[in-house]
Amino acid sequence: MNRLQRALTIALVVGVGLAAGFLSYRLQSGRAPPPAPARVPAPDADTAAGPDVPAPLPVPSVVPDLTFPNLKGIPTSLRAFAGAPLIINFWATWCAPCRNEIPLLRDLRQRHRGQHLEVVGIALDFDAAVQQYLQTTLIDYPVLIGEQGGFTATQQFGVQAVLPFSVFADSHSRIVAVKVGELHREEAEFILSEIGSLDLGQVGMEEAREAIEARLRQLAVERAKSQQSRG
Repeated sequence: MNRLQRALTIALVVGVGLAAGFLSYRLQSGRAPPPAPARVPAPDADTAAGPDVPAPLPVPSVVPDLTFPNLKGIPTSLRAFAGAPLIINFWATWCAPCRNEIPLLRDLRQRHRGQHLEVVGIALDFDAAVQQYLQTTLIDYPVLIGEQGGFTATQQFGVQAVLPFSVFADSHSRIVAVKVGELHREEAEFILSEIGSLDLGQVGMEEAREAIEARLRQLAVERAKSQQSRG
């Protein structure tokens, strides 16, 4: 892989013993990503698998124009959140690592309010289950209901039916990074920092993606070593 291809890589692959919870998805100009596994790997501490679905499409360069009902049943387009940095988090009430992310997502939205960051949760779950869950769990960012159709929508982000995963986009709705598996604070803060630099014109997209790839790989290695030392 040459330098340009590496610069366009937005999510990293780290093997099982190196960083549980990561899958690889690539964003390459005019090129499709490498073939994805035919089936989602067995769930571990960082991911939970959904039902079998066809292979995903390549990761798009911009947020797809998808519409889901909100908690009041009103159809809401993802394009309605354009104009500011965005985290689109795919989750479900039955997914333990998804539930673990909720406090972090709430905090990120609050900490980066000056950057006008918005977080949108897309629940791959039934409306009744989500409504019941929210009676005991605070989610103060917009939640859209994907239900079964949400698993098909994940493919339009270039991701197999595995949860959780988070899509990071800049203020121009350009997809900067896709993190598959439970999101960690150090990862999110670094990606948001690069998005801030992008929006200010301090770095280019290729440079930002390359920096994110390198930093996430480093954090994955550090986390794996820490887990091994505790084991």
